[in-house]
Amino acid sequence: MDPRHHQVLVPALEQAIDAVVLIDDTNRVTFFNTAAECLWGYDRSEVLGQPVTFLIPGDRQPYRDSYAEANQNGCENRTVGTSREVRIERKDGTEIWGSFSLSRVDVDGKIHYMGLIRDVTQEVKRRDELHLLSLAVNETDRAMLVLDQDRRIIYINRAFSDLFGYSLADVKGKLPSSFLAGASTEPETLTRFRRKGWELEGFTEDLLVYASSGDQIWVSAAVNPILNGSGSVTNVVVVLTDITPLKRIQSLQDDILEILAGDVSLPEVADFLCRRVEEIAPDIISSVLLVDSELKMRPLAGPSLPPAYSDAIDGVAIGEIAGSCGTAVWRGESVYVTDIETDPLWTPYRHLALPYGLKACWSSPIKLKGGRIAGTFAFYYREKRGPSQFHQQIVQACLHLCKLAIERDEARRQIALLSHFDPLTGLPNRAWFVAEVESLLQKAGNENRQVAFFAVNLDRFKDVNNSLGHTLGDKMLIEAAHRLQATFTTLAAVICRTGGDTFVVVMPDCDVAHASIRADRILHALSQPTDIPAFALSLSASIGISIFNDNGTDPETLLKYAETAMYQAKAAGRATYRFFSPEMNQLVESRLVLGAALRNALASNSLRLHYQPQVNLNSKKLYGVEALARWRHPEFGDISPVRFIPLAEEIGLIEIIGKWSLREACRQMAIWRRNGVAVPTVAVNLSPLHFRDTTLSKFVAELLNEFALPAACLTIEITESVMMNTGNETLKTLVALHELGVGLSMDDFGTGFSSLSSLTQMPINELKLDRSFMRNFETDPNAQAVTTAVVRIGQSLGMTVVSEGVETEDQARILRRLDCAVAQGYHFAKAMSPRDLERWISTTQPANAIPDRVGV
Repeated sequence: MDPRHHQVLVPALEQAIDAVVLIDDTNRVTFFNTAAECLWGYDRSEVLGQPVTFLIPGDRQPYRDSYAEANQNGCENRTVGTSREVRIERKDGTEIWGSFSLSRVDVDGKIHYMGLIRDVTQEVKRRDELHLLSLAVNETDRAMLVLDQDRRIIYINRAFSDLFGYSLADVKGKLPSSFLAGASTEPETLTRFRRKGWELEGFTEDLLVYASSGDQIWVSAAVNPILNGSGSVTNVVVVLTDITPLKRIQSLQDDILEILAGDVSLPEVADFLCRRVEEIAPDIISSVLLVDSELKMRPLAGPSLPPAYSDAIDGVAIGEIAGSCGTAVWRGESVYVTDIETDPLWTPYRHLALPYGLKACWSSPIKLKGGRIAGTFAFYYREKRGPSQFHQQIVQACLHLCKLAIERDEARRQIALLSHFDPLTGLPNRAWFVAEVESLLQKAGNENRQVAFFAVNLDRFKDVNNSLGHTLGDKMLIEAAHRLQATFTTLAAVICRTGGDTFVVVMPDCDVAHASIRADRILHALSQPTDIPAFALSLSASIGISIFNDNGTDPETLLKYAETAMYQAKAAGRATYRFFSPEMNQLVESRLVLGAALRNALASNSLRLHYQPQVNLNSKKLYGVEALARWRHPEFGDISPVRFIPLAEEIGLIEIIGKWSLREACRQMAIWRRNGVAVPTVAVNLSPLHFRDTTLSKFVAELLNEFALPAACLTIEITESVMMNTGNETLKTLVALHELGVGLSMDDFGTGFSSLSSLTQMPINELKLDRSFMRNFETDPNAQAVTTAVVRIGQSLGMTVVSEGVETEDQARILRRLDCAVAQGYHFAKAMSPRDLERWISTTQPANAIPDRVGV
């Protein structure tokens, strides 16, 4: 090289942007410019004079050998080799890619080779990424297409061509909807798809489209816009997932759920299910079997199975080796048999399946709520194989559908059973009774024979339920049902439970005389002591009797009249029977009218409280008052509590009356206290139902707070029947009331089920001796003895004893002698209105007297 050229070349190479390396004929580096230092990370002093292998390590052998060979051959051409890419290991151990080209140059009369190396690491990385992306796009099973900014196709992948049958040449430049949409594509969905396709955010939409063959294909289209730096859409990438199998299964589910909502039998549902399954999966034969109570298989549906085969497997017992279905039930899990001919599970039954071309079978147990196995759902195959993923999806859906269908069928059967039979006693109910007795009466009418209707209602059953609990009440109902059945064992009687504690017996060929005998036998059978553990109670009943044809000709009328007579028997004292008479209708109508009037009275606040004084027998001072409900009707006049309180209990108003009484008594006490009327306390009667209400104590506390009353101003009277249910919520309610400071009084003590042990468990501070003990009290030593015992019990337990029904001075004198502290009755005063009570206090109580409750 001309020295002048050398002087120009070297500085130029030094300033070159690309790395420049000169190698002499011994393959040693003679020049290493600044760009090369940056590229390799070496200082030139570390490289000059080194063999070229210093820059190209041994693992780059093919590249190194080609450079050396080019040097040795001394090619005449200036370009030894074309540009190629090579990995370069830098001084710090990192690797980069360089684009390398080699040229021969003459330096000072000697041949050198000049290598030009450009850093192409980022280009290689982008190219690799594009290569991987291309592989992903073309190898995925999701159909993809890329649209330009006009939403026309510029690219499709291999999966798109496979799914729809179009090549890129077929669709390039077209709008996707122009060839994918078809007659059944929903216009609304397509419009929404087109509109949203121009938006800046991606979305997913299910769409029915068409392949080039005309086949319908359901796809889930995920549309993703590609934005440039300014936020404008430059391209749209659409990924289409074939969801046709899932849509077919969904359609199957929708169809089955729709027919389940109708009045379609279980066999019809199962048959429809199998046929629909075989439509969407033509390569299988489906069947549904049920398991009976003897654990034997019973075909329910299998429309494509040969009838002879279904008949042959009917009654096959489940077991460890019982084909696919019987074994699936035995194991409680799916059983796959890919070859019926060789699988040992089919050894006893392969001769049944193989002649019909059934070569494989997959059976899954149908499990209901609670894990009970009700049957199997099975796929048969005409070739030796197992299920596909699509088949597995179908079975998963069908097992759930079979479960729903079987549970619906069982629920309908249970409802049908419950609609005709009482679940507690097992007796027919009223609905069954009417249908059954109609035919009986029709036959009796044709033969001119009489039929007796007995309405049997247990006496005081509500008291048992409320005081002893519903569990014991249910046992008593069951016992009553058994005794009625035993009474008519040899007779063609119809016995049913029509509701609550009422039973009906219909006796054919039974006139009035025979009906009386039967009624006596019923009363005797029910009156025998029960053998219910821990209780020695006797049942009793009131019976009403009506006679066909004398009192009516249809079941409903005769039953109504028998029930009317039954109420008359209760009014006559219970534990007896009455025959229906027309006059009873008037009583029933009166009762209905009175019930409606009582509801109106409560709604219009027409009831009133009167107050009867309770007097300290020693000091004659006022001890307290008892609040008693009174009702004056504008048409019926004064209605006695003896009449309307039992009616309120029967028609479900007693709890409302109780809470009304509490509020009214507290309101009146607040007025008396504000006006300086010296009433120490007011006692309010509550029914046993109130103490089953866990919110009673809260209600009372709110009343005391509302009327600013101390708790000692209120006493709540309970009946002895409450004592029989001191467990659970009742006792908690009593304790909560006691903790408020409210007084608790045991009303009508000595007439019910009470016991001393129960009395000691309850927070009672007062006993009220029932008024029945005052009858002939002056001359009856037994009544006086009982009174003495009650007084001593009360004193020993720290309770005050109040005697009710005191009407004479002699009774009061004897009570004082017996140390009874408090009395109430007509001898002192009747129940009075608040104003009359105030006048009574002002005339009978000493001026400025403080009511005396000390020592009581």
